[in-house]
Amino acid sequence: MQTKNKMFDDISQLMTNAMGVAQGAKDEATTAMSSMMDRWLADRDFVTREEFDAVRAMAQKAREENEALAARIAALEGK
Repeated sequence: MQTKNKMFDDISQLMTNAMGVAQGAKDEATTAMSSMMDRWLADRDFVTREEFDAVRAMAQKAREENEALAARIAALEGK
């Protein structure tokens, strides 16, 4: 036969609620820190990885076009 003890139930409920509050505080702190870091990075004019990759791809394409044009000029001058 199992008996219920109200005090243990209340303590259990209190601990469950405390864990929920702690999880909420953790989520809020994480969000605040992420927001603060985003603002800090934006203030320093750092670029995102996507922007860096896009510019790098454009530079690579320009380099290849320059090499092709240099080869074409060399061939034309050789005639």
